[in-house]
Amino acid sequence: MASHIDKEMETLLRTAVEYSPCGLLVIDARSRIVLVNREVERIFGYTREELRGKSFEILLPASSRNYHAVLAEEFFENPEMRAMGMGRDLRGRRKDGTEIPIEIGLNPVKTNGGLYILSSVVDISARARSEQRFRAAIESAPSGMVMVDRSGTIVLVNRETERLFGYTREELLGKSVEMLVPERFRSRHPEYREEFFRNPGTRLMGAGRELYGLRKDGVEIPVEIGLNPIETDEGLLVLSAIVDISSRRRAEEALRTVAEDLKKSNQELEQFAYIASHDLQEPLRMIAGFLRLLEDRYKSSLDEKARNYIEHAVDGATRMSRLISDLLLYSRVERRGKQAEPVDMNSALELALANLRMSIQESGATVTKDKLPTIQGNPAQLVQLFQNLIGNAIKFRRKGVAPRIHIGCDPQDGRWLISVRDNGIGIAPEYRERIFMIFQRLHGRKDYPGTGIGLAICKKIVEQLGGSIWVESVFDEGSTFYCTFPKNQPAP
Repeated sequence: MASHIDKEMETLLRTAVEYSPCGLLVIDARSRIVLVNREVERIFGYTREELRGKSFEILLPASSRNYHAVLAEEFFENPEMRAMGMGRDLRGRRKDGTEIPIEIGLNPVKTNGGLYILSSVVDISARARSEQRFRAAIESAPSGMVMVDRSGTIVLVNRETERLFGYTREELLGKSVEMLVPERFRSRHPEYREEFFRNPGTRLMGAGRELYGLRKDGVEIPVEIGLNPIETDEGLLVLSAIVDISSRRRAEEALRTVAEDLKKSNQELEQFAYIASHDLQEPLRMIAGFLRLLEDRYKSSLDEKARNYIEHAVDGATRMSRLISDLLLYSRVERRGKQAEPVDMNSALELALANLRMSIQESGATVTKDKLPTIQGNPAQLVQLFQNLIGNAIKFRRKGVAPRIHIGCDPQDGRWLISVRDNGIGIAPEYRERIFMIFQRLHGRKDYPGTGIGLAICKKIVEQLGGSIWVESVFDEGSTFYCTFPKNQPAP
């Protein structure tokens, strides 16, 4: 019975050896191969008949045979389980002469016939290729790559790190990473590193803080650092991606300077607009006034041509005055837009309609409306928006047709769509973008007076509030102006 069990165990062991996922071979004290499994055949390309009885050196490159013979001799003198050639790159030689990277584990096996070595062999070609690709990717990365262990010792750098800090990799490998940290930050750096090892995860180092690196020449450079934990056979390592942001800092500083200059320039322009509005309006009013006095006093002495000249001069002064007022209003949009508050659009519309009461009555216009929402904005600007859009609908009406105007509201995902629809003269497709540009007019002043700024003001108001404006129109049938606004407030 016991003999039967022993045979079964022997068969089981032989099967386990034969189907092991790694190559297994047994070597005797004379370094001859006694036994191999099929994985050894696959790795090295020999049949077991070609290997059995041969020296194990048949599986080694000629350049390393003497070294491995010494290691094998030392192992038989002090047999214990260990990895052969630990810390060195081991290579095997296939039947076709190809060399492959391998890992070898050695185990002493004592039998009645003497001491044998059970050697496990693993082909690590795939792993070696992966490592090679990893190193190639690190080497060619556009940012500096520095890998450190838990003690802060540098174990890997790439060429961009050499360029960034001015050191050669020989000067960096094996050194403390603190050599790349400015003196004033160096004392706390180990604490940050230890904290990362306790809670590893991909993240930016020093998020919210300004980080600096120290070059070999003592110059400090602003940097951004990304940290990535990497599990290896040697334990947890950290791969740092380092980017020199000196150019970005200079660009940001230049942008800040430009922004400050623009702010100052805008303030000066705004101040000029106020001064110009006051100082130019008064002479224009005086010119128009004296021309009217001249016309009244010398009416009997003036012929028709002279009276036309005076009329044209008064009209020009009046239009100039209105143009200055509209330009001032246009310049104020951005400044007022910053003073956002909840505004009931129904109230803004009522005020706009009150301001347009005379135009509505004279034209016989009918104005209808949906219930409008409350949005974040400036009350005066929203009144101006409605006043301009409805005023245009009244102005650009068809002859003999009373204006019908409807202000609609369509709640959409994340925004309000406000529309102003009319039955006026419409706009040809080629002009629908042009009308929102400042000073753009599609008609003569005699037919439709104005400065060409009204819709430009509407566009500026809507965009200031985070929305957009456009028009859809059918020529000689009417137009619909659409404005979108963010849903900052719930529907009323």
